[in-house]
Amino acid sequence: FLCFSLFSQLGGCGILGVGIWLAVTQGNFATLSSSFPSLSAANLLIVTGTFVMIIGFVGCIGAIKENKCLLLSFFIMLLIIFLLELTVVILFFVYTDKIDKYAQRDLKKGLHLYGTDGNIGLTNAWSIIQTDFRCCGVSNYTDWFEVYNTSRVPDSCCLEFSENCGLHSPGTWWKAPCYETVKIWLQENLLAVGIFGLCTAMVQV
Repeated sequence: FLCFSLFSQLGGCGILGVGIWLAVTQGNFATLSSSFPSLSAANLLIVTGTFVMIIGFVGCIGAIKENKCLLLSFFIMLLIIFLLELTVVILFFVYTDKIDKYAQRDLKKGLHLYGTDGNIGLTNAWSIIQTDFRCCGVSNYTDWFEVYNTSRVPDSCCLEFSENCGLHSPGTWWKAPCYETVKIWLQENLLAVGIFGLCTAMVQV
């Protein structure tokens, strides 16, 4: 039990370190939502790492001191996390359609912040997604027309990247919608995510 708690604390330190590094070097990296600008990869890692580190610390001290109060606190925190995870999974499957609609609407609002001051995280995230997944826009490339008020897209939408290639004709841009492309990729990797989640739940139990 002591080894498990110590491992949790070290894992939390590692996650926290990666989160701080991302925050310092990349800003709000992977921020796509305009409604939740603080919901970035860096911030999520920092919060998760801090929480895991605290839980591991409580478990370590409780095991070393054989303190029932600390061990009970450790158990309660793990139980709360387990119940929250279970609730999130159930709500996700129950409200999948509503989540889809809200997410697409929110992502389209976020497009208007692309390339603006103070939104380097959102800009980087969209550039990476469109380049890596070979897609453009949320529903299609015309989403960017509303952002620029003209027929153009970011250069990350181009089949072959070059300066101001987003000003060229649609024939030189990716046609696939990013939302559906990423969603399909997640569904294809759902088995791996499910196995990881199941293993995590088993360790917590």
